Amino acid sequence: MMESNASIDLVQSFLVVAEQLNFRRSAERMNLDQSALTRRIQKLEHQLGFRLLDRSTREVVLTPAGRSFYQDNAHLMKRYRDTIEAARRIADGRAGILRVAYMAFSATELMPRSVARFRASHPYIDVQLQYIRTQGQKLALANDEIDVGFMIGPFDHPDYDHALLLSEPLYVVMPLDHPLLAASSLQPEDLRDQPLVLGDEREWAEYRWRLNNMFAAEGIALRPALVASNTLALVGLVAAGVGVTIYPESLIGYLGGNVAARPILHPVFRSQTILVWRRGNRSPALKQFIKSATKGMTGT
Repeated sequence: MMESNASIDLVQSFLVVAEQLNFRRSAERMNLDQSALTRRIQKLEHQLGFRLLDRSTREVVLTPAGRSFYQDNAHLMKRYRDTIEAARRIADGRAGILRVAYMAFSATELMPRSVARFRASHPYIDVQLQYIRTQGQKLALANDEIDVGFMIGPFDHPDYDHALLLSEPLYVVMPLDHPLLAASSLQPEDLRDQPLVLGDEREWAEYRWRLNNMFAAEGIALRPALVASNTLALVGLVAAGVGVTIYPESLIGYLGGNVAARPILHPVFRSQTILVWRRGNRSPALKQFIKSATKGMTGT
């Protein structure tokens, strides 16, 4: 009685014989005894209910049914091997999807460098990038909408792990004719009576909160003269003489020639960029990305 579900081993054995048309060479290729290979082919033919090969002492040829069976299954076996390799890449963290969020301060250097380095070593992983402000990233992680995020730190929570990627000084960004440019560096006190142009609370809440705490510790209240949501808009307003703004060092090289900047020399006036992920996320791709993103990082 015919059995329709032939095993993969039997089909694979037939495909080798069909390609070689020689039992001895096929057995050697498969590291099998020739008699064992013969039994495999006979078993397959019995299960299928029709002959695949015509054999004589001088030659082996495919029957018409065998030729059809070979052509269809050669394609299927290649696809089967491809699926195994694809699954193995996912299991090893070399393939799959990785959802990465980033905020403005990481967009110029940290995120692009980390992603470029990771893609070079993991070309089969689909990296999906999304700009999300820091507070939004925390919500996205909680809702399993992203795997990892570049955000403003610090952030300590029992459900999340994090790595410090960068701690950088803050700079005052000013129009080119501003008198504070006469100094090579500034102190927080220098900004007490300066009109400030800052990011709005909706997009810049985390950064604004940290700036407020830093200046409050020095007895200075931040009262922005104007707020805007866009990084370039803030720079444009500064260039137009509306006020000054405060940016981390990583953005200073991207401001253009219409403004200038001076560092705030104070140990507390720094901005942290951290990489954050859920502790329960066991994705091999995530593990490899964290390893790549933190490689060589000193946090300074």
